[in-house]
Amino acid sequence: MKALYRSRKSCYLAGVCGGIGEYFNIDPNIVRIVAVVLCFGSMVVPLVIAYVAAALLLPEA
Repeated sequence: MKALYRSRKSCYLAGVCGGIGEYFNIDPNIVRIVAVVLCFGSMVVPLVIAYVAAALLLPEA
């Protein structure tokens, strides 16, 4: 069974985007670009809350 973890090797802030990229087997930079594009939209506050929650709740790999 595959588990979602924060990345240690592909980490800029907390490793959340790197962990999501590793989980879905895609480049973590694509996940970061999608997060930034969503942040420039109207989803700034929910995205920041989701990122902080993931950084606090996800275990480190």
